[in-house]
Amino acid sequence: MSADEIEPQDDVHSDTEHPDGRSDGTEAAVATEEPAVPFPEPPPAPPQVEDPGFDLKGVENPSFAVLEEGQSLAYQTSARVRGFEKQVDALGDTGEEGRRKGLGYWILGRYDRCVEQLASYEQDDVAAYTRGQALMSTSRYDEAAPIFKRLSDAYPQEPRPRGCYLLAVLESDLQKLGDEDPGPAIARVETELDGAPDTFHESVEGSYLAGRLAELRRDFEGALDHYAAGFEADPTHRENGFHGALLAERCGLDEEAIAYYETLVQLRPVDRRVLMNLGVLYEDAGRDQDAAACYDIVVNNDPTNKRARLYLQDARAGIDMYYDEDLERKEDRLNQILRIPITDFELSVRARNCLNKMQIQTLGDLVCRTEQELLSYKNFGETSLTEIKEILHSKGLRLGMPREEAVASIEAHSRRPQTGEQADVMNKPIMELQLSIRARRTVEALGCLTAGDVTKHSAEELLGMPNFGQTSLQELRSTLADLNLKLKGE
Repeated sequence: MSADEIEPQDDVHSDTEHPDGRSDGTEAAVATEEPAVPFPEPPPAPPQVEDPGFDLKGVENPSFAVLEEGQSLAYQTSARVRGFEKQVDALGDTGEEGRRKGLGYWILGRYDRCVEQLASYEQDDVAAYTRGQALMSTSRYDEAAPIFKRLSDAYPQEPRPRGCYLLAVLESDLQKLGDEDPGPAIARVETELDGAPDTFHESVEGSYLAGRLAELRRDFEGALDHYAAGFEADPTHRENGFHGALLAERCGLDEEAIAYYETLVQLRPVDRRVLMNLGVLYEDAGRDQDAAACYDIVVNNDPTNKRARLYLQDARAGIDMYYDEDLERKEDRLNQILRIPITDFELSVRARNCLNKMQIQTLGDLVCRTEQELLSYKNFGETSLTEIKEILHSKGLRLGMPREEAVASIEAHSRRPQTGEQADVMNKPIMELQLSIRARRTVEALGCLTAGDVTKHSAEELLGMPNFGQTSLQELRSTLADLNLKLKGE
């Protein structure tokens, strides 16, 4: 992969390509002796012709799918991009050449010129669809919606025009609502969906739209499931993959996010937002070499990108740093226990209010305080102190512990082996349970290191955790059932 394979756009996200590798060396010059017998001068090399990779002028009746394939071919190398640019710029502005010129502008990412060039070809369905896509890329959703509506009515069984129309309607309404409640925009699209055929709901376009609506409703687990279904149906759908990766990343599901991004970087041209986001995730996973390669490609394509240059510098600095990955992972799991909010525990109203006023928000905040500090606070008495001690004892903790000692105590308490007939099963490590990333992250956040630890928690506790819903609960129950175990209270 080279820097020239990046999509020509500047809308870099939080700003978050997976490298195939590059050679930074140059071939050394080799000195050779002059031959004893002079050789004739070699004929002059023919002028190099830049291969466009895709012959837009020669292909017969190009569909939008052909344009997408052509875009991938044109962005294989920098020479092909230059060759294709020359081919498009050489086309006339009217007639069939004018139509193909507009299609070529879309391939090159020149969306404003595409919209202008194809304005007089609205009756041609391929030109209209391509123009609609260019309008969407420039956030002109109101103008794109009627184009896709006409095409959706003309091709009712085709999911792509319908999906584009509904997405344009949704984005247009959200644009007008601004920071207001997105409910009206969601309701309008859901009404439109009532008339959609089953084939649409089963398509990647249907899954992507369902994911967007679920995310707007803040049903993040449902949204992730819809994006995953769309990804399975068609991993080349860029927006579905990108939104799935973003949401997975925000929910702490880094491995899922990386899987999305690593698929997206195989598509040409590559969205630089994908490169930046993937680089950050690689760094978090300790893969500094891969992260540096991602940022390096962005910098080579855009040397003025200050953020990419800074990230590249940091990633290169981390390549030579060594740390124990297993130890890092273990300490992170143990620290997650100390980050458990106090509100997750059953406390009396008086104790809860006192802790809140003392700015004690987490278990880690609590263990750092001494008995004297707590008792000196107004309205905090021996009864509240007993409650606190019982909670800490259940986690192998006590008041007045330094953080390092607390982490060590949690580990010792959690690693305490179970005894009895099911000892082997109860002591089975979480990593061996083959749980989904979402379910595993949740039980680890509760401080569970073994299957036996999981059985100490109820379904209600689990459902109260972020991004843990009924689907994850059923998965956990099924996994425990295979071991003849159950959740607390079941």
